[in-house]
Amino acid sequence: MPAQVTPTPIKKILISDTLSPAAVAIFRERGIQADLRPELGKDKEALAAAIGEYDGLAVRSTTRVTAALLERAGRLSVIGRAGIGVDTIDVPAATARGVIVMNTPHGNAVTTAEHAIALMLSLARQIPQADASTQAGRWEKNRFLGIELTAKTLGVIGCGNIGAIVADRGIGLRMRVIAYDPFLTPERAVALGVEKVELDELLRRADVITLHVPLTDKTRNILSAEALARAKPRVRIVNCARGGLVDEVALRAALETGHVAGAAFDVFTEEPAKDNVLFGHPNMVCTPHLGASTTEAQENVALQVAEQMSDYLLHGAIRNAVNFPSISAEEAPRLRPYVTLAEQLGSFLGQLTEAPIRGIRLVYEGEAAALNTRALTAAAVTGALRPFLEGVNMVSAIEVARARGIQVETATRTTVEGPYASRLHLTVEAEDMPRDAAGTVFGDGRPRFVEIRGIALEAAVAPHMLYIRNADQPGFIGRFGTLMGEAGVNVATFHLGRDRPGGDAICFAAIDEAVSPDLLQAIEAIPQVKRARAVRF
Repeated sequence: MPAQVTPTPIKKILISDTLSPAAVAIFRERGIQADLRPELGKDKEALAAAIGEYDGLAVRSTTRVTAALLERAGRLSVIGRAGIGVDTIDVPAATARGVIVMNTPHGNAVTTAEHAIALMLSLARQIPQADASTQAGRWEKNRFLGIELTAKTLGVIGCGNIGAIVADRGIGLRMRVIAYDPFLTPERAVALGVEKVELDELLRRADVITLHVPLTDKTRNILSAEALARAKPRVRIVNCARGGLVDEVALRAALETGHVAGAAFDVFTEEPAKDNVLFGHPNMVCTPHLGASTTEAQENVALQVAEQMSDYLLHGAIRNAVNFPSISAEEAPRLRPYVTLAEQLGSFLGQLTEAPIRGIRLVYEGEAAALNTRALTAAAVTGALRPFLEGVNMVSAIEVARARGIQVETATRTTVEGPYASRLHLTVEAEDMPRDAAGTVFGDGRPRFVEIRGIALEAAVAPHMLYIRNADQPGFIGRFGTLMGEAGVNVATFHLGRDRPGGDAICFAAIDEAVSPDLLQAIEAIPQVKRARAVRF
């Protein structure tokens, strides 16, 4: 009878917020089961009850992905946020559980930038107030005296994707644009046509301030009471980024005194914002988080998140992940054997290490130096830590190592030591001694170990291996073979290496099954053997 082939399980995606039907169609066209259940985003108990059967979770801003929810998500490997902000997702908890968190930073950039410009124009000409007054039957032409934006200074806090577009639109309005962003290079500032300044200078010079940064511990209340006091008198403030970037109580006080001439907010510290200290002030313009609310943006982010999640679940491609380096669909097939090699090297050295690990160092040589080394480093660290921490994976490994004080270092070299096109050399520094090994990927796409403890050899890795350090003396091979035969353990491959005739030698043998502790003890009793270890991959 022909062998039965076990079908590959169908990947399942839960969509817990409203998402475009086009995104659902993409999942299903790619062979992924997509369950659209937007009611779950508002019901945390029902979401927790359902999440355990899904490989992926697609969300927008309603669903809150907490550490408690992640504990119920045993199968989950990826969370996709249709939009840029991930403040509703506990990213550290997801990372610790090895879950990729993706967003779509470019899908709604233009839409959000345009909303910021619209709010700035509304502030300049008091359009919402004038509209309400006119429709109420009052013709108050002399009441609404606005300002021109031409020749005014626009201060952009955060000059990333959205901030750069706002800066460009500001320049189009003939404004002078200055930007505060620690990550903005002088070259990039020149290319954008903006002047890079420090925050205090921006506060002092800007007629209009617009915020385009994520909410972090460093950016929370970046416009505090003290910062607002240092701002230029009669400044106008626009926030289409995140609630919490501006001290709302302090801003209300500055509006009352007139130090701040007006403010326009699309986001608030607490949302939905049914009641807020800023509401009701005549110089305040408010919208209900509409930054990404255009037909084009909704479609764009939905399509992007569906494509990204599908590529990850089906091919291992990683794009726009906030907690892991990107791996394109094109490079994934080429990178995969090197990821396997890096993890195998780490696993091998980790299983040999009994003392606490202090550091992990990787050197990428030749063609390997041009690969996505961040992903390879994550794989190597995963392998090294897994013998001690079973749940660690490529997503969580670097953070887990950092939390335990393990230094992870990398280096690249364009040349290779030895007759190979590429090579990965891994060293695990433990408190007792360093351990090292190196490997490559041959033309057949299979990883090979090519060096252990500085001794050259060529060995393909199997699920069960024996690693033996021995003296290079006659008699070892015969006695080893006899012991294995008497125990009924088949040796599939047998790889030997030595540093010099009669010196230190190693044996790396693939076997068909795990060896018993008694057999391992008998191998270590061979006179030439210094140490024997069973290793699993």
